[in-house]
Amino acid sequence: MFDKIVIANRGEIALRIQRACRTLGIKTVAVHSEADRDTKYVKLADESVCIGPARPMDSYLNIPAVISAADVTDAQAIHPGYGFLSENADFAERVEQSGFVFIGPRAETIRLMGDKISAIKVMKKAGVPCVPGSDGPLPKEENDILRIGKEVGYPVLIKAAAGGGGRGMRVVHTEAALLTAVSLTRGEAKAAFGNDTVYLEKFLPNPRHIEFQVLADTHGNAIHLGERDCSMQRRHQKVVEECPAPGLPEKLRHKIGERCAEACEKIEYRGAGTFEFLYQDGEFYFIEMNTRVQVEHPVTEMVTGVDIVRESIRIAAGEKLSFRQKDIEWRGHAIECRINAEDPRTFAPSPGRITSWHAPGGPGIRVDSHVYANYYVPPYYDSMIAKLIAYGENRQVAMARMRVALSEMLVDGIKTNIPLHRDIMEDAAFEKGGVNIHYLEKKLGL
Repeated sequence: MFDKIVIANRGEIALRIQRACRTLGIKTVAVHSEADRDTKYVKLADESVCIGPARPMDSYLNIPAVISAADVTDAQAIHPGYGFLSENADFAERVEQSGFVFIGPRAETIRLMGDKISAIKVMKKAGVPCVPGSDGPLPKEENDILRIGKEVGYPVLIKAAAGGGGRGMRVVHTEAALLTAVSLTRGEAKAAFGNDTVYLEKFLPNPRHIEFQVLADTHGNAIHLGERDCSMQRRHQKVVEECPAPGLPEKLRHKIGERCAEACEKIEYRGAGTFEFLYQDGEFYFIEMNTRVQVEHPVTEMVTGVDIVRESIRIAAGEKLSFRQKDIEWRGHAIECRINAEDPRTFAPSPGRITSWHAPGGPGIRVDSHVYANYYVPPYYDSMIAKLIAYGENRQVAMARMRVALSEMLVDGIKTNIPLHRDIMEDAAFEKGGVNIHYLEKKLGL
């Protein structure tokens, strides 16, 4: 096991990784920007290193600075968390080349899954169901593009091979609009990702977003921890997540989960990962794999009892998985609300000083957050300030506990989206379960 780990991130995930390290007896090094110098997780770390000014490009995305922090503190490994450098294959490669362990997949795996076209090809070979589409990059020849669009059937979706986070996508409803859409998406992809490769797939009008959590070690063992429903989202950004997905047949869960675990074995995956699917009319369609721990991992932890962050650290140290597939049991239901520093109506960021902070409690309530009273929310980073998780023996109990927790939660001094979450928890369609990915935007009139 490692003696010391550098946590190459900030906010609640930095604190979450720190806590997992402490349960394993591992010392932690908190790297931080000048803006995060006085944060709780920096104070709680065994050591801290300032790696630059507030701007992410000058600090958390500064690869030489992060690796230097590991060097000067004699750490053995670097945990990237999520966001920032977590899915940067060049970073993972340079970490390993510098003599440290990257807590996550190998660089070649990140590259393979980061390119959506190569990821889909691999998943098809592994028997994972995928959305019908172009089966590779769209050609340059216009007649070939039109032929593919006709074969797949409209509406279709043009996607950037290197895209992510909802960027580099365009829906096309008619053949007349296809070529223009392809040209525009290529231009956007080049500007955003430095790669103008695009592909085409069938557009599903009313799908749910369901993802499967996996863990795989370096000894050929891989398991799945079931699914999460992340359909309550706005502009491709998740707002509420839950585990398990409402109304999903248990046999189907095991079937798709086992395919995901088998795919991990075939690509020799290492660590924690998530297979993301669109689910419509009883069918699953793979869209991408996230090669890191997810923001919403706590709901899976609550239902399975598996500490995903702790387990990923053990795997990186070369240890075998603590569990076999037959050991995993799904008990109860968990819901997570992402609490953001933003206006609940306009969604404009709301940085500033938190004058009062009260976290809710009670049976089944978990709050993952790095903030506190008098904490200053900086304007330079993602607006999420907390994750509120409610667990119950069934979905109804989890929702009831979440409603109470949201009524207790107090954040003064800035605006938050807590009112939006209170509204969602009272929504009849959400209470019934199974809303699609467009539901929240329609509800909000977006």
